[in-house]
Amino acid sequence: MELEAIPSGVMVKEVLLKLDLETLCSVAYVSRALRFSVSQALPLLSSLHLSAFSPDAQTLAHILCRCSGLKSLTLNCLRLDDSSLGRFLGPQLQELNLLSCTLLSYQLLASIGKSCLNLRVLMLELVEQESAEVFKSNLARMLRGCLYLESLCLKIRGTDVDASAFQTVQFFLPKTLRILKLHPVLELDGIQLISKLQVDRTSSETADFCITFSPITAGFPLQCLSLVLDIISDELFILITNSLPLLIELDLEDRPHKEPLLHRDLTNNGLQSLGSCHRLTSLSLIRSRRNHPVSFKRINDMGMFLLSEGCKGLESVRLCGFSRVSDAGFASILHSCQRLKKFEVRNALFLSDLAFHDLAGVPCSLVEVRLVSCSLITSETVKKLACSRSLEVLDLYGCKSIADSCLSSISRLHRLTSVNLSGADVTNYGLSVLGQGSSPITHLCLRGCKRVTDEGLSLLLHGGGTISKSLSALDLGHMPGISDKAILTIAKSGIGITELCIRYCFNVTDSSVEALAMKRRLRDEGKLLRRLDLFNCTGLSVESMRSLRKPSFPGLHWLGIGHTRLTSKGNAVVTEICMLRRWLTLCLDGCEMGCHDGWQFHRPDYR
Repeated sequence: MELEAIPSGVMVKEVLLKLDLETLCSVAYVSRALRFSVSQALPLLSSLHLSAFSPDAQTLAHILCRCSGLKSLTLNCLRLDDSSLGRFLGPQLQELNLLSCTLLSYQLLASIGKSCLNLRVLMLELVEQESAEVFKSNLARMLRGCLYLESLCLKIRGTDVDASAFQTVQFFLPKTLRILKLHPVLELDGIQLISKLQVDRTSSETADFCITFSPITAGFPLQCLSLVLDIISDELFILITNSLPLLIELDLEDRPHKEPLLHRDLTNNGLQSLGSCHRLTSLSLIRSRRNHPVSFKRINDMGMFLLSEGCKGLESVRLCGFSRVSDAGFASILHSCQRLKKFEVRNALFLSDLAFHDLAGVPCSLVEVRLVSCSLITSETVKKLACSRSLEVLDLYGCKSIADSCLSSISRLHRLTSVNLSGADVTNYGLSVLGQGSSPITHLCLRGCKRVTDEGLSLLLHGGGTISKSLSALDLGHMPGISDKAILTIAKSGIGITELCIRYCFNVTDSSVEALAMKRRLRDEGKLLRRLDLFNCTGLSVESMRSLRKPSFPGLHWLGIGHTRLTSKGNAVVTEICMLRRWLTLCLDGCEMGCHDGWQFHRPDYR
């Protein structure tokens, strides 16, 4: 049946409203009939998710003026200021997620409170710009207007963030709140906040809080709490577990500037108090080393035993900074929490293969496993984990003893979609095994695998296995054995790759950029390169920038070119590309793919 013969109403309702914006734009160029149907569909869209790229004000206005029925809006605000958003705020919005708000001021908070009176979900990532007092006053005005919030996530980033910014937030929170995430918060302010959020246990036992969204007079029926603090103490931890018995998710991270005092640190007693949170299914406890090389030194295996016995219903566990916990402690969680689906441990000095020794003897439904910078983990652990046929994500970043011997086990996992082997001791032979396997891997990270060369990439993509068709994101950063030959293989054979990282690949030259530019020939298959990281590829010359001119790289959204000759002053080609490609973000600051972290330090003239 020809497209013109399909009724426009059927096309809009049954097909177009299920597509994202970029696909709709592509569909509109196919025929006049589809262009008309797309014009009919845009005003009917109820949600719009624009986080994959950072539009400028003109592009955003062009998009949103055609989407008049939006109730949910997600934006990457890297290139947007207050005036770009003000006219689109209104009572129709029920969900608003603003990411990477480099140029937005604190006054936007007051504007949201004035215009978005029916808001249910709000997430803001702001950068420190003005005083904490300005933030507090505008936050209060926002919360006074948004009386029906059910989910509130506020993050402030910067070089010297005032952690007292949320000092008065507890006085204005709506009673409808179910989810609260604040970053950063002082421990003392966190204690005051939790005291304000206490729930009357008697009334909570009879209320069905998973269904009702009306205000509850007996305190806040909070189900999800996430805080980034200066310190996690027993006092704060025990107050949380005693005051918020309805918690389903608890996510706490601290970033101490010095070694915590013994009487203010988290201990085994604090972990034991989690037993009172009978509904808890997700727990994340992180002690970051960002500000100081510290760990939870007052928690040992006994703390983990108490945690695993009191919280057997856990389905997700994230732990970082537990330097005194051994295999026995971590194994107790794996064996006691039989519904565990996500298990993540970072920087565990004493976590070894022994923790996973008896994994085959217990019910194993693990979907996601991340063992990051755990130096004692070897290939034997991976072989044990392979007994979980439901495994979808395997992150072994920094586990340097992972070798080829476990890749055959990985290659047989039929649900595995994401693998991180960064820093592993794998070789070209190991990649040939993956290349012949049946795992539908979409994301593969080989960063820092120094024994992998161009030949390994050829074996991976020409092995005849599933990965040659499923792979969409590939990280080859910090790999001295990668040259133009490997990139040419990717350009010709990696037809599904839309994200490619080759930062710090010094043997890559202009020929690689030219080869990737020719990938546009696969446009009809929708396999366009969306993100490309060339940071510190010193082999590139200024001339390679010409390959970025239209019609090359038609789908490119993000390009990292920091520390290369491509950023030379007065480069007219860079200026031309910025003018003609408004959907393209050029990152000069060395951010990881998409500027998900580090955007807060971008220069004002950032594009």
